[in-house]
Amino acid sequence: MGQTIIEKIISAHSDKQVKPGDIADVKIDARVARDFGGANVVKNIQDNQLKINDPKKTFFTFDCNPGGSDQKYATNQHICRLFAREQGIRVYDIDSGIGTHLAIENGLVGPGDTFISTDSHANIMGAIAAFGQGMGDQDIAAAWANGKIWFKVPPTMKLTLKGKPAPQASAKDIALAILQVTGANGLLGFATEVYGDFVEKLSLSDRITIASMNTEMGGIILLFPPNQEVVDYCIHAAKRKIAPVYADPDAHYENEMVVDIDGLEPQISRPGHPEDVVPACDLSDVKIDSAFIGSCTNGRYEDMVAAASVLNGRKVAPGVVLKIVPATNKVWQRCLDEGIIEIFKKSGALIGNAGCAGCANGQIGQNGPGEITISTGNRNFTGKQGKGQVYLASPATVAASAVSGIITTAKRIPRDPVLFRKGVTKHKERAKSEIAAPAEQKPTTVKGRVRVIRQDNIDTDMIYHNKYLAVTDINEMGQYTFDNLEGWEAFSQKAKPGDIIVTGKNFGAGSSRQQAVDCFKSLGISLIIAESFGAIYERNAINAGMPIMRAELTKTDIKDGEEIKVDFETGEIHRIDKKQTVQGEPFSNVQLEIYQKGGLLK
Repeated sequence: MGQTIIEKIISAHSDKQVKPGDIADVKIDARVARDFGGANVVKNIQDNQLKINDPKKTFFTFDCNPGGSDQKYATNQHICRLFAREQGIRVYDIDSGIGTHLAIENGLVGPGDTFISTDSHANIMGAIAAFGQGMGDQDIAAAWANGKIWFKVPPTMKLTLKGKPAPQASAKDIALAILQVTGANGLLGFATEVYGDFVEKLSLSDRITIASMNTEMGGIILLFPPNQEVVDYCIHAAKRKIAPVYADPDAHYENEMVVDIDGLEPQISRPGHPEDVVPACDLSDVKIDSAFIGSCTNGRYEDMVAAASVLNGRKVAPGVVLKIVPATNKVWQRCLDEGIIEIFKKSGALIGNAGCAGCANGQIGQNGPGEITISTGNRNFTGKQGKGQVYLASPATVAASAVSGIITTAKRIPRDPVLFRKGVTKHKERAKSEIAAPAEQKPTTVKGRVRVIRQDNIDTDMIYHNKYLAVTDINEMGQYTFDNLEGWEAFSQKAKPGDIIVTGKNFGAGSSRQQAVDCFKSLGISLIIAESFGAIYERNAINAGMPIMRAELTKTDIKDGEEIKVDFETGEIHRIDKKQTVQGEPFSNVQLEIYQKGGLLK
């Protein structure tokens, strides 16, 4: 039987033929740490007295906080710079842009290569049929030291795009249409290959936009078989021969999905859930306060051109703020050379230096309580870009809305912008308490009180908000646990060492932040049981030695406060009062070994 794209890449980088479910040590061609997570990678390397395997394949990218405007970010960046000087590691510093885009732009990775980063959207590499994964700081440190990292080969899904979208629809609209079908976890655990007559016509920029939103679908990676444009671009960027990877004709697909995009019109995602997608025209006349164009999803040159075509000769509506952040410095410079920056400035937009912008706390694109924002980002989780509400749309739709003062499309811009009415919005800040981390214990059987959260798709911003990402001391993390999960804000104050969390599907969806795991260790939580976990979150937990287990306990009548006993080796979950046993998934040999060591790097 033939192999899929992901199976071929992993086989080539592990020197053995692999199949879904195999665990392989995968050689990594480009290993990246960002300013977010980078200082922790350095700390892991130094604390464990590790050496760098190959400095030429090792990089820092400062894209979360390119201004260093936060004291802790500035400190972390300097820690990384000092380490880079000592080890001969290249730093793509604050003037460079988003790390994943830099990797493609500078030829660090090409079709068939492997790439990891402390960025949950490292799977953007699927746009060029490369393996890309976001990982936590322990994974990255291990790869820096060993040149490889363990990985479980995922099954592959075949996704076919049927038909041709309307001329005014963009790649972002296609991505949102796919997300509407898959939901937040429809691709969970899968590598997905994308096919269809229209796929061949998608540019590299289009492919990056769609691939970047695979994280929001719960997927491992979304791979596009490379067309000639992509191959030529990568050869030019890498200045070396490129051997593109394609699936074999007889490759096995675990599942197949068809998404009908025929006649697709501009789409929009409603606040709180990227998968809550409707036609943009359904939300016409929603008054907005601000607009954002940028992110790893829509910060390419083509995205800037699309926005400029709408903004040219127009002004941002009175009282509305438009913020624009190109993905890389090369994109920024090209926009400057071709007069696009001038169009933005004349429209009244604020242009930031290249970087992640709104996805990083404190950067351009954040909003305040009650603020309505339309954004080209990939996430609109509650609290992700501030305390307001965020709609997701294409660059053209965002630009059209900015000049109109309301949500609208480029074809429906009103003659006069819609103005604000007088009004007052009030809010209150929540108080938080601090909890010190208890001593860690590593039994293979635990007994404790359950805290039942009957909710699917709890993302990492709900678990540990991005405004606390600069915290590196695990003793400080526990107090922020579930700070952004409605109804559970006081969790850290009520949690007791030994408590067991029971929850639904896709727990830990979203970013690669290690703090979303470590906050539970800080509180002394002994186990997290979920129906399924976000792919990066699952790795982070295993590598940190944080016990997690898959089981469908939320489908039983289990109640908050009930006591259970769990055996990691057998997967048996004993409901003590009910005298009932539920079968969970036992720890794999790899998980058990890492857990017993106390972490991947121990």
